[in-house]
Amino acid sequence: MTSCTHFRFLPWLLAAGVALLALTAHAAPRKPSDDSEVLERLPTRAGDASARELVALRAAMAAAGKDPLPAARLAERYFDLAMARGDPRYAGYAEAVIARFPEPLPPELLSMRGILNQYRHGFQAALDDFAAALVQNPQLAQAHAWRGAIFLVQANYAAAQEECAALQALGKTILHASCSGLAQAYGGQLAAGYGALQQGLASSRDPDNRLWLLTRLGEVAAWRGQPKVAEEHYREALRIGRDDGYLLAAWSDFLLDNGRPAEVLRELADWQASDTLLLRLAEAAALENSPDAARLAQTLDERFAAARQRGDTTHRAEEARYALHLRKDPASAVRLAAENYAVQREPRDARILLEAAIAAADPAAAQPARDWLRDSGFEDQRLRELGQRLAPGPAQAASRAEAPR
Repeated sequence: MTSCTHFRFLPWLLAAGVALLALTAHAAPRKPSDDSEVLERLPTRAGDASARELVALRAAMAAAGKDPLPAARLAERYFDLAMARGDPRYAGYAEAVIARFPEPLPPELLSMRGILNQYRHGFQAALDDFAAALVQNPQLAQAHAWRGAIFLVQANYAAAQEECAALQALGKTILHASCSGLAQAYGGQLAAGYGALQQGLASSRDPDNRLWLLTRLGEVAAWRGQPKVAEEHYREALRIGRDDGYLLAAWSDFLLDNGRPAEVLRELADWQASDTLLLRLAEAAALENSPDAARLAQTLDERFAAARQRGDTTHRAEEARYALHLRKDPASAVRLAAENYAVQREPRDARILLEAAIAAADPAAAQPARDWLRDSGFEDQRLRELGQRLAPGPAQAASRAEAPR
């Protein structure tokens, strides 16, 4: 595996769930008395070839001995399944594959470990792994792509653009278009970012690449105030027919923003195992006064409580949204959103912080998001209006100007 085949930013990977919590994540641990005992069978879907593919990849790794490439391919496939299905157990399987190899790891496994570190929101450890991998293999496009993803999540757009340029120098046209498109979109150039993503889409025939690009095109079109165009992109991505938690979350948010919760109930009926998608399902159920609304909210409450007990902080943006929209607890929401924004600063992270600060009447808490809006020039009208609602009035502004520094 010399490079990644597609450029999945874990936005909710990184942001709202790139650590997507599984249905069984809250269960108490139990050590089996027999190594042969089956604790649980992971879900499969009718006609799903993933199980056969994993069997083949495991066999290839077993036959390869110390060759790291088959192991890297297996770990990458496990990670893809974790992202597609919102099930972090697959990420654990990928980590176990890498743990079979002694230090120092070869570049392919270093890069894969970096991907898994960022999944757990260990961003600095991930950046260190990618840097070490690139020392061994400067041609490893995967490492540049994921470094760019992390820098985007951290709102370090200059550093992200350096990784985009490295991808261009390596001749990775689609990866460069994807990287630079998001960097421009986040950095106050929505039209240019949209154009770059379109160029990447026009150059790609790979279904996974196209799904990712169409999803991000849908988001950018929505930020540009073009809901019809956004919906066309989302529906084209859905027609590809691949399980993808990020696509379903983005599509559900689009539907909720446009007053269509009943469609979310239909789209996500079979996706309650992912907390990221369950949150959106619960929001839609509450808006529709569904008989399941209380049960769904209670399930989320239990999962977040279990995550807190484990010391898991990768879910703070989702929990902030839950606290604000379902628990009606703006004080907790703004605290969680501020803690989240200290780590990851994508547009969706800014949005929940701004919304929570407005509800909690705590404009100071949202100042980092307002600073980002000012410095980045991010053009989404919804976020800019939220920021304006928190702007100090004339008396407050005068008081701030007179305050000692």
